[in-house]
Amino acid sequence: MPPSHARPPVVADERTQLVGWLDLQRALVRWKCAGLTDEQARRAVLPGSPLMTVAGLVSHLRWTEHCWFEVLFLGGPSAGNPQFDTDVEDADMRPDGVPLARLLDEFDAQWARSDEIVAAHSLDDTGRHPDFSAGAASLRWILLHMLEETARHVGHLDTIREQLDGVTGYY
Repeated sequence: MPPSHARPPVVADERTQLVGWLDLQRALVRWKCAGLTDEQARRAVLPGSPLMTVAGLVSHLRWTEHCWFEVLFLGGPSAGNPQFDTDVEDADMRPDGVPLARLLDEFDAQWARSDEIVAAHSLDDTGRHPDFSAGAASLRWILLHMLEETARHVGHLDTIREQLDGVTGYY
């Protein structure tokens, strides 16, 4: 069953609303990918942005959550996250040969891991990574940033999807 596209309650505590809005945007990422072929997911339709593909965006969002929640907030290793690849620019936007279904499964797994981290910490807790100044951000700030980042890219997915096959809509 697909994740709910319901908005969070209009009256709720801060955590419920922040996580609820982020979960809605994450669900919309999945929804924007529904029914696409791997070929469509890799097709660049914005002439000035050849890496801005459905597959590239799903990969980017997965690795961005990993970066903020696991590396910067928890202080974990950055090895394996292509965002830290200094040899290939925008490596996280280049999921060459990885099927869309696998990218979405990895996005879902990261989503679940990020939610575990959020549930285990106070919104006032701050990051632990000593090598990055952004590592000092509060969990609240990180959640707001991830909401902004994900929603912005859902807008990109909206545009790309309409160009690929004409499918439009927020819900």
